[in-house]
Amino acid sequence: MGDADPSLLYWSWFFLAIYIGLMIFFGVMGMRRVKSGDDFATARGAYGPIFLSFALTATAASGGTFLGLPALAYKTGFSCLWYAFVYPVAAYLGVLMALKMVRRAGANFGNRSTAEYLGDRFQSDALRVLVSVFSLLLLFYLAAQLLSGAVMFNRMMGVDILPALAITGAILLIYIVIGGAHADILTDGVQGALMLVLAILVAFLFFTGFNIEGGFSGMVSKLEAIDPALVQPLHPTHPLLDSWWDVFAIFITHAPIGMLPHIGNKLWALRSDRDQVKFIVVSFIFGMILPALTFGGILARAILGDALLVEGASANDAIPMLFIATMPAWLAGLIGAGVLAAVMSTADGLVVSTSQIFANDIYRRTIAPRLKSKPSDEVVDRMSLKISRIATVGVMIGAAWLAFEAQTMNVALLIWAGVGGMMAAMFGPLFCGILWRGATRAGAIAGFVAGGAVFIVLKAQWLEAAWFVGTIFETQGAWLAAQGVNPFACATIGSGFSLLGLVVVSKFTQAPDSEHLDRMFEEPVPEGAIV
Repeated sequence: MGDADPSLLYWSWFFLAIYIGLMIFFGVMGMRRVKSGDDFATARGAYGPIFLSFALTATAASGGTFLGLPALAYKTGFSCLWYAFVYPVAAYLGVLMALKMVRRAGANFGNRSTAEYLGDRFQSDALRVLVSVFSLLLLFYLAAQLLSGAVMFNRMMGVDILPALAITGAILLIYIVIGGAHADILTDGVQGALMLVLAILVAFLFFTGFNIEGGFSGMVSKLEAIDPALVQPLHPTHPLLDSWWDVFAIFITHAPIGMLPHIGNKLWALRSDRDQVKFIVVSFIFGMILPALTFGGILARAILGDALLVEGASANDAIPMLFIATMPAWLAGLIGAGVLAAVMSTADGLVVSTSQIFANDIYRRTIAPRLKSKPSDEVVDRMSLKISRIATVGVMIGAAWLAFEAQTMNVALLIWAGVGGMMAAMFGPLFCGILWRGATRAGAIAGFVAGGAVFIVLKAQWLEAAWFVGTIFETQGAWLAAQGVNPFACATIGSGFSLLGLVVVSKFTQAPDSEHLDRMFEEPVPEGAIV
């Protein structure tokens, strides 16, 4: 156990108990709505635009937003705001581009995952399986969320990292195993509202220079006294934020993030096509508010100084330590529950989507159709639902182990250890598949392989040919900066090769089937729908 204040412990556990009770309640509500494997995977057509906007933005704003970005801001100051507010612009632009076609394909082909969508778009089982297997890199993303939850338990409640990971995983398992996508969306909708309130509060503390003599200008003066680089628009020495190329790379690499499996599956849950514009506009507004948590990292540096840069400390603690230092115990405990909600809101979606790699993409779409005695659709659906729940447990255990091994890494950068590869590989097939009818099956596979391979080769300079082991678990989050390798730059270059590979190969390979493309691009939508 840590040295947390007794009153803080009391209030933190009090609000946690309320939070757990609510999550289980929503899990039970979700369970009542789960009648099939499709219900578990997508909650198709079940929610209105406003509530789903809360859920989508909560899922997109993960522990990376609520702990990782403030941690980076604690180290780099104002330059981190480029990262914080550029990424949601790119992400929601990508969602806007994909929304109409992905929803149409989901309705026409019954898609339950991004891998399944890409496989059907290009009529390629090979691409679907390739995307599914590569999606296992999202375990890094899930591990980062579990680590964020563990940090909150450790700092706010005095629980050591290992049992904290166990508690975080157990809470998720309870409501996701029983309620699937419905539990995910119901809990995320409520958590999203709480997260917005928390982001607005942190923005208020920042702009008023809370707890600092001289207010906002006093905060800026303190930061400049600590390190002049903290108040510069670009950080002169940090490899993630030292040039405009870095800002461009952040934009490019986040454009496909809205179609990561745990986010993209929310598009199928929207009740009506007529609500698409309202859904994306409200989601964008919410999405631009949530990164205000980054302000907390800058404020924490002004209040705490260099306390989290010494050996044995972690900048991931910037937000919880800021609350502990400036808030009454009851309010710090309540805010801690809000940050935990942010972590859970992404983790639960990741668990659902990752379980679908095994239940849907591998079993339902790959194994079941090839069995000698082909089972009925009803049997396949029951089995996929069972596999979904079993896989959920396995995924959680694997991610918890990875989180424990990587506990000293910056949360936002741990996310990109896996997500960058997915972004680079998916870029060409996803956007060309949506915007260009001439993209071919062979081109999509070539683009996916080229983007993923280039990302891995570039990262191999840092990993020294050990992709999953070795230096990836080096201590102190500066492991990436010390190697001088920018994951966003690697993903951007990989995205370029993904796009190039798809276009070049498509020009020399068989054109897609026009009837299939008409169904993808031109299927009439219901009367009155916004197109």
